Amino acid sequence: MRGARSAKWVVSAIVVAMAATACGSDSDDNGDGGASGEGNSAGIVRVDGGEPQNPLIPTNTTEQYGALVIQNVWSKLVDFDDQGQVFTVAAESVEPNEDASVWTVTLKDGWSFHNGEAVTAQSYVDAWNWAANVNNNQQNSFWFSDIAGYEDVHPEEGEPTADTMSGLEVVDDLTFTITLNTPQSYYDYRLGYDAFAPLPSVFYDDPEAFGEHPIGNGPYEFTEWNHNESISLTAWDEYPGDDKPANGGVELVAYDNLHTAYQDLLSGNLDVLREVDAQDLPVYETDLGDRAIAQPYNGTQSIVPAFYSDEFEDVDPRVLQGMSLAIDRETITGTVLNGSATPADSFVAPGVFGYQEGIGAEFTAYDPERARELFEAGGGIPGNTVTIQYNADGPHREWVEAVCGNLRDNLGVECETDVKPDFATDLEARDADEVVGMYRGGWFQDYPLNVNFLRELYRTGASTNYGRYSNEEVDALFAEGDSSASLDDTVAAYQEAEELLFQDMPAIPLWFQNINGGYSENVDNVRFDMAGQPVLTEVTVN
Repeated sequence: MRGARSAKWVVSAIVVAMAATACGSDSDDNGDGGASGEGNSAGIVRVDGGEPQNPLIPTNTTEQYGALVIQNVWSKLVDFDDQGQVFTVAAESVEPNEDASVWTVTLKDGWSFHNGEAVTAQSYVDAWNWAANVNNNQQNSFWFSDIAGYEDVHPEEGEPTADTMSGLEVVDDLTFTITLNTPQSYYDYRLGYDAFAPLPSVFYDDPEAFGEHPIGNGPYEFTEWNHNESISLTAWDEYPGDDKPANGGVELVAYDNLHTAYQDLLSGNLDVLREVDAQDLPVYETDLGDRAIAQPYNGTQSIVPAFYSDEFEDVDPRVLQGMSLAIDRETITGTVLNGSATPADSFVAPGVFGYQEGIGAEFTAYDPERARELFEAGGGIPGNTVTIQYNADGPHREWVEAVCGNLRDNLGVECETDVKPDFATDLEARDADEVVGMYRGGWFQDYPLNVNFLRELYRTGASTNYGRYSNEEVDALFAEGDSSASLDDTVAAYQEAEELLFQDMPAIPLWFQNINGGYSENVDNVRFDMAGQPVLTEVTVN
Protein backbone atom coordinates (compact mmCIF):
# COMPACT_ATOMS: atom_id res chain seq x y z
CA MET A 1 0.00 0.00 0.00
CA ARG A 2 1.21 3.17 -0.75
CA GLY A 3 2.17 6.70 -0.30
CA ALA A 4 -0.25 9.58 -0.02
CA ARG A 5 -0.36 11.90 -3.00
CA SER A 6 -2.77 14.62 -1.89
CA ALA A 7 -3.09 17.20 0.86
CA LYS A 8 -6.82 16.45 0.90
CA TRP A 9 -6.04 12.92 2.00
CA VAL A 10 -6.53 12.76 5.74
CA VAL A 11 -6.89 9.24 7.07
CA SER A 12 -6.11 7.50 10.28
CA ALA A 13 -4.34 4.22 10.94
CA ILE A 14 -6.41 1.19 10.08
CA VAL A 15 -5.18 -1.11 12.80
CA VAL A 16 -8.56 -2.74 13.32
CA ALA A 17 -10.47 -1.35 10.38
CA MET A 18 -12.66 -3.05 7.97
CA ALA A 19 -16.04 -4.66 4.79
CA ALA A 20 -17.74 -3.56 5.87
CA THR A 21 -16.14 -5.35 4.40
CA ALA A 22 -14.45 -5.40 3.92
CA CYS A 23 -13.42 -4.27 4.67
CA GLY A 24 -14.37 -1.64 2.34
CA SER A 25 -16.29 -3.44 3.66
CA ASP A 26 -19.93 -3.73 4.60
CA SER A 27 -20.81 -1.79 7.72
CA ASP A 28 -23.67 -2.21 10.14
CA ASP A 29 -22.66 0.95 12.05
CA ASN A 30 -23.21 -0.89 15.30
CA GLY A 31 -22.72 -3.93 17.40
CA ASP A 32 -25.27 -5.94 19.49
CA GLY A 33 -26.69 -9.40 22.72
CA GLY A 34 -26.05 -8.66 26.28
CA ALA A 35 -23.17 -8.31 28.72
CA SER A 36 -23.46 -9.54 32.26
CA GLY A 37 -21.55 -9.12 35.48
CA GLU A 38 -20.06 -6.05 37.09
CA GLY A 39 -16.70 -4.36 36.95
CA ASN A 40 -13.86 -5.46 34.68
CA SER A 41 -11.76 -8.60 34.41
CA ALA A 42 -8.03 -8.12 34.84
CA GLY A 43 -6.77 -6.39 31.74
CA ILE A 44 -9.69 -7.40 29.51
CA VAL A 45 -11.38 -4.77 27.32
CA ARG A 46 -15.07 -5.41 26.61
CA VAL A 47 -16.26 -4.04 23.27
CA ASP A 48 -19.68 -4.12 21.62
CA GLY A 49 -19.70 -6.44 18.64
CA GLY A 50 -22.01 -8.83 16.87
CA GLU A 51 -22.25 -12.29 15.34
CA PRO A 52 -19.98 -12.64 12.28
CA GLN A 53 -21.77 -13.75 9.14
CA ASN A 54 -19.32 -16.54 8.30
CA PRO A 55 -16.61 -18.65 9.93
CA LEU A 56 -13.56 -16.53 10.69
CA ILE A 57 -11.46 -16.91 7.54
CA PRO A 58 -9.93 -13.69 6.13
CA THR A 59 -10.96 -14.44 2.56
CA ASN A 60 -14.58 -15.12 3.48
CA THR A 61 -15.22 -12.10 5.71
CA THR A 62 -16.74 -8.96 4.18
CA GLU A 63 -18.58 -7.42 7.15
CA GLN A 64 -17.46 -5.48 10.19
CA TYR A 65 -18.19 -7.99 12.98
CA GLY A 66 -15.97 -10.66 11.48
CA ALA A 67 -13.45 -8.06 10.39
CA LEU A 68 -13.02 -6.76 13.92
CA VAL A 69 -11.81 -10.25 14.83
CA ILE A 70 -9.76 -10.83 11.67
CA GLN A 71 -7.94 -7.50 11.98
CA ASN A 72 -6.80 -8.27 15.52
CA VAL A 73 -6.00 -11.97 15.13
CA TRP A 74 -3.99 -11.27 11.96
CA SER A 75 -1.51 -8.52 11.09
CA LYS A 76 -1.54 -7.10 7.58
CA LEU A 77 1.43 -6.75 5.26
CA VAL A 78 1.02 -2.96 5.31
CA ASP A 79 -1.21 -0.34 6.89
CA PHE A 80 -1.80 3.43 6.76
CA ASP A 81 -0.80 6.24 9.08
CA ASP A 82 -2.86 9.30 9.97
CA GLN A 83 -1.87 11.04 6.73
CA GLY A 84 -2.66 8.04 4.53
CA GLN A 85 0.98 7.12 4.08
CA VAL A 86 1.75 3.43 3.77
CA PHE A 87 3.84 1.78 6.44
CA THR A 88 4.87 -1.84 6.71
CA VAL A 89 3.62 -4.18 9.41
CA ALA A 90 4.42 -7.82 8.63
CA ALA A 91 6.26 -6.85 5.43
CA GLU A 92 9.77 -5.47 5.41
CA SER A 93 9.09 -3.91 2.01
CA VAL A 94 6.58 -3.94 -0.85
CA GLU A 95 8.20 -2.71 -4.06
CA PRO A 96 7.01 -2.49 -7.70
CA ASN A 97 9.15 -2.92 -10.78
CA GLU A 98 9.48 -0.01 -13.21
CA ASP A 99 6.00 -0.27 -14.70
CA ALA A 100 4.26 -1.66 -11.57
CA SER A 101 3.41 -4.95 -13.30
CA VAL A 102 5.43 -7.02 -10.81
CA TRP A 103 5.48 -6.38 -7.06
CA THR A 104 8.07 -7.91 -4.73
CA VAL A 105 7.10 -8.53 -1.11
CA THR A 106 9.84 -9.08 1.45
CA LEU A 107 8.69 -10.24 4.87
CA LYS A 108 10.10 -9.35 8.25
CA ASP A 109 12.07 -12.19 9.80
CA GLY A 110 11.08 -13.85 13.04
CA TRP A 111 7.29 -13.78 12.65
CA SER A 112 5.21 -16.85 13.47
CA PHE A 113 1.61 -17.95 13.79
CA HIS A 114 0.06 -18.38 17.21
CA ASN A 115 0.71 -22.13 17.03
CA GLY A 116 4.46 -21.55 16.61
CA GLU A 117 4.68 -22.24 12.86
CA ALA A 118 6.94 -19.76 11.06
CA VAL A 119 5.27 -17.24 8.74
CA THR A 120 6.99 -17.55 5.36
CA ALA A 121 6.43 -16.44 1.80
CA GLN A 122 4.82 -19.82 1.18
CA SER A 123 2.26 -19.03 3.91
CA TYR A 124 0.97 -16.14 1.81
CA VAL A 125 1.22 -17.76 -1.62
CA ASP A 126 -0.61 -20.92 -0.54
CA ALA A 127 -3.35 -18.92 1.19
CA TRP A 128 -3.98 -16.71 -1.83
CA ASN A 129 -4.01 -19.62 -4.27
CA TRP A 130 -6.51 -21.48 -2.09
CA ALA A 131 -8.75 -18.41 -1.75
CA ALA A 132 -8.72 -17.69 -5.49
CA ASN A 133 -9.79 -21.23 -6.43
CA VAL A 134 -13.41 -21.14 -7.53
CA ASN A 135 -14.14 -24.47 -5.81
CA ASN A 136 -13.42 -22.96 -2.41
CA ASN A 137 -16.22 -20.42 -2.82
CA GLN A 138 -14.60 -17.51 -0.98
CA GLN A 139 -16.42 -14.17 -1.00
CA ASN A 140 -13.12 -12.31 -1.31
CA SER A 141 -11.73 -14.33 -4.23
CA PHE A 142 -12.45 -11.27 -6.41
CA TRP A 143 -9.58 -9.46 -4.67
CA PHE A 144 -7.07 -11.80 -6.35
CA SER A 145 -8.42 -11.28 -9.86
CA ASP A 146 -5.61 -8.85 -10.78
CA ILE A 147 -2.98 -11.58 -10.39
CA ALA A 148 -1.79 -13.37 -13.54
CA GLY A 149 -3.32 -16.84 -13.77
CA TYR A 150 -6.43 -16.03 -11.75
CA GLU A 151 -8.65 -17.08 -14.63
CA ASP A 152 -7.00 -20.54 -14.56
CA VAL A 153 -8.03 -21.20 -10.97
CA HIS A 154 -11.25 -19.19 -11.12
CA PRO A 155 -12.79 -19.63 -14.59
CA GLU A 156 -16.15 -18.07 -15.34
CA GLU A 157 -17.42 -21.50 -16.32
CA GLY A 158 -16.20 -25.04 -15.77
CA GLU A 159 -13.48 -26.43 -13.55
CA PRO A 160 -10.09 -24.81 -12.84
CA THR A 161 -7.32 -25.74 -15.28
CA ALA A 162 -4.60 -25.10 -12.67
CA ASP A 163 -4.15 -25.35 -8.91
CA THR A 164 -2.10 -22.18 -8.57
CA MET A 165 -1.91 -18.72 -10.12
CA SER A 166 1.07 -18.28 -12.41
CA GLY A 167 1.57 -14.76 -11.07
CA LEU A 168 2.65 -15.87 -7.60
CA GLU A 169 6.23 -17.06 -7.15
CA VAL A 170 8.15 -17.86 -3.97
CA VAL A 171 11.71 -16.55 -4.23
CA ASP A 172 12.91 -17.64 -0.79
CA ASP A 173 11.51 -18.07 2.72
CA LEU A 174 10.92 -14.35 3.16
CA THR A 175 10.35 -13.16 -0.42
CA PHE A 176 7.68 -13.66 -3.06
CA THR A 177 6.65 -11.85 -6.23
CA ILE A 178 3.24 -10.91 -7.58
CA THR A 179 2.89 -10.59 -11.36
CA LEU A 180 -0.28 -8.75 -12.38
CA ASN A 181 -2.38 -9.10 -15.50
CA THR A 182 -1.76 -5.42 -16.21
CA PRO A 183 0.37 -2.81 -14.43
CA GLN A 184 -1.37 -1.33 -11.40
CA SER A 185 -0.08 1.80 -9.71
CA TYR A 186 -1.95 1.24 -6.45
CA TYR A 187 -1.55 -2.48 -5.83
CA ASP A 188 0.23 -1.80 -2.58
CA TYR A 189 -2.98 -0.13 -1.36
CA ARG A 190 -4.91 -3.30 -2.02
CA LEU A 191 -2.43 -5.35 -0.02
CA GLY A 192 -3.67 -3.52 3.07
CA TYR A 193 -6.96 -5.44 2.90
CA ASP A 194 -7.68 -8.37 5.19
CA ALA A 195 -8.01 -10.96 2.40
CA PHE A 196 -4.25 -10.87 1.81
CA ALA A 197 -3.48 -12.56 5.13
CA PRO A 198 -1.28 -15.67 5.47
CA LEU A 199 -2.56 -19.03 6.69
CA PRO A 200 -0.78 -21.75 8.70
CA SER A 201 -0.51 -25.23 7.22
CA VAL A 202 -3.06 -26.63 9.71
CA PHE A 203 -5.75 -24.57 7.96
CA TYR A 204 -5.82 -26.88 4.95
CA ASP A 205 -6.50 -29.96 7.12
CA ASP A 206 -9.97 -28.68 8.03
CA PRO A 207 -10.89 -25.15 6.86
CA GLU A 208 -14.34 -25.39 8.44
CA ALA A 209 -12.96 -26.19 11.89
CA PHE A 210 -10.28 -23.52 11.46
CA GLY A 211 -12.98 -20.91 10.88
CA GLU A 212 -14.41 -21.69 14.32
CA HIS A 213 -11.01 -21.31 16.00
CA PRO A 214 -8.67 -19.31 13.73
CA ILE A 215 -4.90 -19.10 14.10
CA GLY A 216 -3.30 -15.89 12.90
CA ASN A 217 -0.09 -13.90 13.15
CA GLY A 218 -1.48 -10.79 14.86
CA PRO A 219 -1.41 -9.09 18.26
CA TYR A 220 -4.25 -11.16 19.72
CA GLU A 221 -4.67 -14.92 19.90
CA PHE A 222 -8.16 -16.30 19.36
CA THR A 223 -9.53 -17.88 22.55
CA GLU A 224 -13.24 -18.69 22.30
CA TRP A 225 -16.39 -18.09 20.27
CA ASN A 226 -19.72 -18.41 22.05
CA HIS A 227 -22.03 -17.95 19.11
CA ASN A 228 -24.43 -14.99 19.36
CA GLU A 229 -22.92 -14.11 22.74
CA SER A 230 -19.23 -13.22 22.65
CA ILE A 231 -15.81 -13.75 21.10
CA SER A 232 -12.71 -13.70 23.31
CA LEU A 233 -9.19 -12.77 22.23
CA THR A 234 -6.04 -12.90 24.38
CA ALA A 235 -2.99 -10.69 23.99
CA TRP A 236 -0.23 -12.76 22.41
CA ASP A 237 2.97 -12.35 24.40
CA GLU A 238 5.24 -13.43 21.53
CA TYR A 239 3.88 -10.93 19.02
CA PRO A 240 6.88 -9.25 17.29
CA GLY A 241 5.06 -6.25 15.82
CA ASP A 242 5.23 -2.65 16.98
CA ASP A 243 1.53 -2.59 17.92
CA LYS A 244 1.74 -4.90 20.92
CA PRO A 245 -1.45 -4.89 22.99
CA ALA A 246 -1.46 -2.57 26.00
CA ASN A 247 -4.11 -4.79 27.62
CA GLY A 248 -4.57 -8.46 28.43
CA GLY A 249 -7.20 -9.18 25.83
CA VAL A 250 -10.54 -8.32 24.29
CA GLU A 251 -14.06 -9.62 24.72
CA LEU A 252 -16.38 -8.75 21.83
CA VAL A 253 -19.90 -8.85 23.23
CA ALA A 254 -22.92 -9.39 20.98
CA TYR A 255 -25.99 -7.28 21.75
CA ASP A 256 -29.65 -7.50 20.74
CA ASN A 257 -29.82 -3.70 20.57
CA LEU A 258 -27.55 -0.73 21.01
CA HIS A 259 -29.57 0.86 23.77
CA THR A 260 -28.78 -2.13 26.01
CA ALA A 261 -25.11 -1.78 25.11
CA TYR A 262 -25.24 1.91 26.02
CA GLN A 263 -26.75 1.13 29.42
CA ASP A 264 -24.00 -1.42 30.01
CA LEU A 265 -21.43 1.23 29.12
CA LEU A 266 -22.91 3.63 31.67
CA SER A 267 -22.91 0.94 34.36
CA GLY A 268 -19.33 -0.14 33.65
CA ASN A 269 -20.24 -3.56 32.23
CA LEU A 270 -19.00 -2.56 28.77
CA ASP A 271 -15.79 -0.66 28.10
CA VAL A 272 -15.97 0.54 24.49
CA LEU A 273 -19.14 1.33 22.54
CA ARG A 274 -18.62 1.78 18.81
CA GLU A 275 -22.04 3.18 17.94
CA VAL A 276 -24.67 4.95 20.03
CA ASP A 277 -28.32 4.07 19.47
CA ALA A 278 -30.52 6.76 17.90
CA GLN A 279 -32.50 7.26 21.11
CA ASP A 280 -29.30 7.91 23.08
CA LEU A 281 -27.70 10.35 20.62
CA PRO A 282 -29.23 13.46 22.28
CA VAL A 283 -27.74 12.62 25.69
CA TYR A 284 -24.59 10.56 25.24
CA GLU A 285 -22.15 13.48 25.10
CA THR A 286 -23.62 14.88 28.31
CA ASP A 287 -23.65 11.45 29.97
CA LEU A 288 -20.09 10.55 29.00
CA GLY A 289 -18.38 13.95 28.99
CA ASP A 290 -14.76 13.59 27.88
CA ARG A 291 -15.36 9.89 27.29
CA ALA A 292 -17.76 10.59 24.42
CA ILE A 293 -16.27 10.33 20.93
CA ALA A 294 -17.79 12.20 17.99
CA GLN A 295 -15.75 12.48 14.80
CA PRO A 296 -16.05 11.76 11.08
CA TYR A 297 -14.74 8.58 9.55
CA ASN A 298 -14.48 7.26 6.02
CA GLY A 299 -17.84 5.56 5.81
CA THR A 300 -20.96 6.03 3.73
CA GLN A 301 -24.63 5.10 4.11
CA SER A 302 -26.87 4.47 1.11
CA ILE A 303 -29.91 2.61 -0.13
CA VAL A 304 -29.16 0.25 -2.99
CA PRO A 305 -31.58 -1.10 -5.60
CA ALA A 306 -31.43 -4.80 -6.42
CA PHE A 307 -31.46 -4.68 -10.21
CA TYR A 308 -32.73 -8.27 -10.41
CA SER A 309 -35.83 -7.49 -8.30
CA ASP A 310 -39.34 -6.95 -9.63
CA GLU A 311 -39.22 -3.36 -8.38
CA PHE A 312 -35.97 -2.36 -10.12
CA GLU A 313 -35.19 -4.91 -12.85
CA ASP A 314 -36.07 -2.54 -15.71
CA VAL A 315 -35.86 0.75 -13.83
CA ASP A 316 -35.16 3.99 -15.68
CA PRO A 317 -32.28 5.87 -13.97
CA ARG A 318 -34.52 8.94 -13.75
CA VAL A 319 -36.66 7.06 -11.24
CA LEU A 320 -33.65 6.58 -8.96
CA GLN A 321 -32.51 10.17 -9.46
CA GLY A 322 -36.00 11.33 -8.51
CA MET A 323 -35.99 9.14 -5.41
CA SER A 324 -32.66 10.65 -4.40
CA LEU A 325 -33.95 14.21 -4.82
CA ALA A 326 -37.02 13.34 -2.71
CA ILE A 327 -34.90 12.60 0.39
CA ASP A 328 -34.34 15.47 2.83
CA ARG A 329 -30.86 14.55 4.01
CA GLU A 330 -30.32 17.77 5.96
CA THR A 331 -33.42 17.27 8.11
CA ILE A 332 -32.87 13.55 8.66
CA THR A 333 -29.22 13.93 9.66
CA GLY A 334 -29.98 16.98 11.79
CA THR A 335 -33.02 15.64 13.65
CA VAL A 336 -33.45 11.88 13.37
CA LEU A 337 -29.69 11.32 13.54
CA ASN A 338 -29.13 14.26 15.90
CA GLY A 339 -26.30 15.70 13.79
CA SER A 340 -24.37 12.44 13.89
CA ALA A 341 -23.91 12.22 10.11
CA THR A 342 -23.25 14.59 7.18
CA PRO A 343 -25.39 14.66 4.00
CA ALA A 344 -23.59 12.91 1.16
CA ASP A 345 -22.80 14.50 -2.19
CA SER A 346 -20.64 11.66 -3.51
CA PHE A 347 -20.26 7.90 -3.60
CA VAL A 348 -16.81 8.44 -2.04
CA ALA A 349 -16.13 9.48 1.56
CA PRO A 350 -14.49 12.92 1.99
CA GLY A 351 -11.39 11.64 3.83
CA VAL A 352 -9.98 9.50 1.02
CA PHE A 353 -7.82 10.46 -1.94
CA GLY A 354 -10.05 11.09 -4.95
CA TYR A 355 -13.12 12.49 -3.21
CA GLN A 356 -14.81 15.16 -5.37
CA GLU A 357 -16.80 17.64 -3.33
CA GLY A 358 -20.25 18.20 -4.80
CA ILE A 359 -19.81 15.73 -7.66
CA GLY A 360 -23.34 14.41 -7.10
CA ALA A 361 -24.99 17.57 -5.82
CA GLU A 362 -27.37 17.71 -8.79
CA PHE A 363 -29.06 14.55 -7.53
CA THR A 364 -28.37 14.65 -3.77
CA ALA A 365 -29.96 18.04 -3.10
CA TYR A 366 -33.51 18.13 -1.70
CA ASP A 367 -35.87 19.15 -4.51
CA PRO A 368 -39.34 17.54 -4.19
CA GLU A 369 -40.73 19.17 -7.34
CA ARG A 370 -37.93 18.00 -9.62
CA ALA A 371 -37.96 14.65 -7.81
CA ARG A 372 -41.57 14.06 -8.83
CA GLU A 373 -40.88 15.17 -12.42
CA LEU A 374 -37.97 12.76 -12.86
CA PHE A 375 -39.74 9.91 -11.08
CA GLU A 376 -42.81 10.19 -13.28
CA ALA A 377 -40.82 10.79 -16.47
CA GLY A 378 -38.97 7.54 -15.76
CA GLY A 379 -42.19 5.57 -15.39
CA GLY A 380 -42.16 5.09 -11.63
CA ILE A 381 -41.93 1.77 -9.78
CA PRO A 382 -44.02 -1.30 -10.68
CA GLY A 383 -46.87 -1.56 -8.20
CA ASN A 384 -45.95 1.94 -6.96
CA THR A 385 -44.23 0.36 -3.95
CA VAL A 386 -40.65 0.68 -2.75
CA THR A 387 -39.28 -1.87 -0.25
CA ILE A 388 -36.20 -1.12 1.86
CA GLN A 389 -34.40 -3.98 3.63
CA TYR A 390 -32.45 -3.33 6.84
CA ASN A 391 -31.30 -5.20 9.95
CA ALA A 392 -33.11 -4.71 13.25
CA ASP A 393 -30.00 -5.06 15.41
CA GLY A 394 -28.52 -1.84 14.01
CA PRO A 395 -29.44 1.83 14.55
CA HIS A 396 -31.45 2.07 11.34
CA ARG A 397 -35.19 1.91 12.00
CA GLU A 398 -35.69 5.63 12.65
CA TRP A 399 -33.86 6.88 9.59
CA VAL A 400 -35.28 4.23 7.27
CA GLU A 401 -38.77 5.25 8.36
CA ALA A 402 -37.87 8.90 7.76
CA VAL A 403 -36.63 8.10 4.24
CA CYS A 404 -39.82 6.15 3.60
CA GLY A 405 -41.82 9.14 4.78
CA ASN A 406 -40.03 11.39 2.29
CA LEU A 407 -40.70 8.98 -0.57
CA ARG A 408 -44.39 8.72 0.31
CA ASP A 409 -44.89 12.46 0.71
CA ASN A 410 -42.90 13.61 -2.29
CA LEU A 411 -43.42 10.83 -4.83
CA GLY A 412 -46.79 9.38 -3.84
CA VAL A 413 -45.40 5.84 -3.54
CA GLU A 414 -45.93 3.26 -0.88
CA CYS A 415 -42.76 2.54 1.07
CA GLU A 416 -42.46 -0.70 3.00
CA THR A 417 -39.65 -2.13 5.10
CA ASP A 418 -38.25 -5.64 5.05
CA VAL A 419 -36.70 -5.98 8.49
CA LYS A 420 -34.13 -8.73 9.03
CA PRO A 421 -33.44 -9.77 12.64
CA ASP A 422 -29.68 -9.22 12.45
CA PHE A 423 -26.87 -8.13 10.16
CA ALA A 424 -25.85 -11.69 9.25
CA THR A 425 -29.38 -12.48 8.02
CA ASP A 426 -29.43 -9.21 6.10
CA LEU A 427 -26.18 -10.13 4.33
CA GLU A 428 -27.40 -13.65 3.58
CA ALA A 429 -30.39 -12.20 1.72
CA ARG A 430 -28.05 -10.02 -0.33
CA ASP A 431 -25.74 -12.97 -1.11
CA ALA A 432 -28.67 -15.09 -2.24
CA ASP A 433 -30.19 -12.36 -4.47
CA GLU A 434 -33.30 -12.30 -2.29
CA VAL A 435 -33.61 -8.53 -1.79
CA VAL A 436 -37.20 -7.55 -2.61
CA GLY A 437 -36.42 -4.00 -3.70
CA MET A 438 -33.62 -2.03 -2.04
CA TYR A 439 -31.27 -2.68 0.86
CA ARG A 440 -29.49 -0.46 3.34
CA GLY A 441 -25.89 -0.23 2.22
CA GLY A 442 -23.16 0.76 4.67
CA TRP A 443 -19.50 0.86 3.62
CA PHE A 444 -16.25 1.92 5.23
CA GLN A 445 -12.79 2.00 3.80
CA ASP A 446 -10.54 -0.96 3.24
CA TYR A 447 -7.90 1.45 1.95
CA PRO A 448 -8.00 5.26 1.67
CA LEU A 449 -8.50 5.62 -2.08
CA ASN A 450 -11.61 6.42 -4.12
CA VAL A 451 -11.09 3.12 -5.95
CA ASN A 452 -12.22 1.23 -2.84
CA PHE A 453 -15.59 3.04 -2.72
CA LEU A 454 -16.26 2.39 -6.42
CA ARG A 455 -14.58 -0.76 -7.77
CA GLU A 456 -15.55 -3.02 -4.87
CA LEU A 457 -19.19 -1.91 -5.03
CA TYR A 458 -20.02 -1.18 -8.67
CA ARG A 459 -17.71 -3.22 -10.90
CA THR A 460 -19.50 -6.04 -12.69
CA GLY A 461 -19.10 -9.20 -10.63
CA ALA A 462 -17.51 -7.56 -7.60
CA SER A 463 -18.11 -9.64 -4.48
CA THR A 464 -19.88 -6.82 -2.64
CA ASN A 465 -21.87 -5.59 -5.65
CA TYR A 466 -25.03 -7.04 -4.11
CA GLY A 467 -27.32 -4.92 -6.29
CA ARG A 468 -25.80 -6.70 -9.35
CA TYR A 469 -25.23 -3.41 -11.14
CA SER A 470 -23.36 -3.65 -14.46
CA ASN A 471 -22.24 -1.01 -16.95
CA GLU A 472 -19.59 -1.73 -19.58
CA GLU A 473 -18.55 1.91 -19.84
CA VAL A 474 -18.03 2.17 -16.10
CA ASP A 475 -16.10 -1.11 -16.10
CA ALA A 476 -13.88 0.22 -18.90
CA LEU A 477 -13.02 3.34 -16.89
CA PHE A 478 -12.25 1.18 -13.87
CA ALA A 479 -9.95 -0.93 -16.05
CA GLU A 480 -8.30 2.21 -17.41
CA GLY A 481 -7.68 3.42 -13.88
CA ASP A 482 -6.33 0.04 -12.79
CA SER A 483 -3.77 -0.02 -15.58
CA SER A 484 -2.74 3.65 -15.35
CA ALA A 485 0.95 4.38 -14.90
CA SER A 486 0.52 6.73 -11.95
CA LEU A 487 -1.72 6.95 -8.92
CA ASP A 488 -2.97 10.36 -10.03
CA ASP A 489 -4.09 8.89 -13.37
CA THR A 490 -5.76 6.01 -11.55
CA VAL A 491 -7.70 8.37 -9.33
CA ALA A 492 -8.69 10.54 -12.30
CA ALA A 493 -10.14 7.60 -14.23
CA TYR A 494 -12.18 6.55 -11.23
CA GLN A 495 -13.39 10.11 -10.77
CA GLU A 496 -14.63 10.06 -14.36
CA ALA A 497 -16.38 6.78 -13.66
CA GLU A 498 -18.08 8.31 -10.62
CA GLU A 499 -19.61 10.97 -12.86
CA LEU A 500 -21.17 8.19 -14.94
CA LEU A 501 -22.46 6.47 -11.82
CA PHE A 502 -24.62 9.48 -11.01
CA GLN A 503 -26.27 9.05 -14.41
CA ASP A 504 -27.17 5.44 -13.54
CA MET A 505 -27.60 5.73 -9.74
CA PRO A 506 -26.54 2.17 -8.81
CA ALA A 507 -27.09 3.38 -5.23
CA ILE A 508 -28.59 6.44 -3.60
CA PRO A 509 -25.93 8.05 -1.37
CA LEU A 510 -27.49 9.32 1.86
CA TRP A 511 -24.81 10.56 4.26
CA PHE A 512 -21.24 10.27 5.39
CA GLN A 513 -20.81 8.51 8.71
CA ASN A 514 -19.53 9.89 11.98
CA ILE A 515 -18.23 7.93 14.91
CA ASN A 516 -20.65 8.38 17.79
CA GLY A 517 -19.27 6.19 20.53
CA GLY A 518 -17.60 6.30 23.87
CA TYR A 519 -15.89 4.39 26.64
CA SER A 520 -16.30 3.62 30.31
CA GLU A 521 -14.32 4.78 33.32
CA ASN A 522 -12.62 1.36 33.33
CA VAL A 523 -10.36 2.17 30.37
CA ASP A 524 -8.22 4.90 28.84
CA ASN A 525 -6.37 5.62 25.58
CA VAL A 526 -9.40 4.90 23.41
CA ARG A 527 -9.31 6.23 19.87
CA PHE A 528 -11.02 5.34 16.62
CA ASP A 529 -9.43 5.15 13.19
CA MET A 530 -10.81 6.55 9.95
CA ALA A 531 -12.53 3.28 9.16
CA GLY A 532 -14.63 3.85 12.29
CA GLN A 533 -13.14 1.10 14.43
CA PRO A 534 -11.50 1.34 17.86
CA VAL A 535 -7.75 0.72 17.93
CA LEU A 536 -7.97 -2.04 20.48
CA THR A 537 -4.25 -2.64 20.94
CA GLU A 538 -3.84 0.84 22.45
CA VAL A 539 -6.61 0.61 25.05
CA THR A 540 -5.40 0.43 28.64
CA VAL A 541 -7.42 -0.93 31.56
CA ASN A 542 -7.54 1.10 34.77
